Amino acid sequence: MKNIVILISGRGSNMEAIVNACQREGWPARIAAVISNKASASGLQFAAAQGIATAVVDHKAFDSREAFDAELARVIDGYQPDVVVLAGFMRILTEGFVRHYEGRLLNIHPSLLPAFPGLHTHQRAIEAGCKLAGATVHFVTPELDHGPIVLQAAVPVLADDTEDSLSARVLTHEHVIYPQAVRWLVEDLLSVNDGVVRHRQGATQVRWGG
Repeated sequence: MKNIVILISGRGSNMEAIVNACQREGWPARIAAVISNKASASGLQFAAAQGIATAVVDHKAFDSREAFDAELARVIDGYQPDVVVLAGFMRILTEGFVRHYEGRLLNIHPSLLPAFPGLHTHQRAIEAGCKLAGATVHFVTPELDHGPIVLQAAVPVLADDTEDSLSARVLTHEHVIYPQAVRWLVEDLLSVNDGVVRHRQGATQVRWGG
């Protein structure tokens, strides 16, 4: 039984999707803890209601990013994590933190990486005239919003799309591909060679949506 620790900063809708899938599908894993950098994160209430341990490491209590990351890692490691999942965790992590969890740290980004790293991805995709947008689950590396791609979901950009409408449509697919990617990692179904992720059994790593 593997331990999954999930980091959030807000409501944690992707966290909820992962928790629900783990319980519903009977993964060989358990959600050991949900940790936030904000005590006000509403996702903590959901986790607690599921009987999942929660913790808060307030980034404002630390003088440096390095000090915060060191304490965050100490708290995470108390749950003996096999997989660490960033689910709307709005902090840029130091290289030391990322290296500590190398190969077991996942993130989801709301674009088809390597396009549009950073913020306001949906608006940027619309303004660039993209015909496809989507989301990417990837292993975390020290470079922001980069790292080997595990799974992507692609949706068409419609002529009347706004940032909000495109975001909402992509989010429904995030709730599918993120749990899937976490399960693959838990079940040791992923290999990484020269920065390219392959599914050991040849499962498709693209989800097409409307």
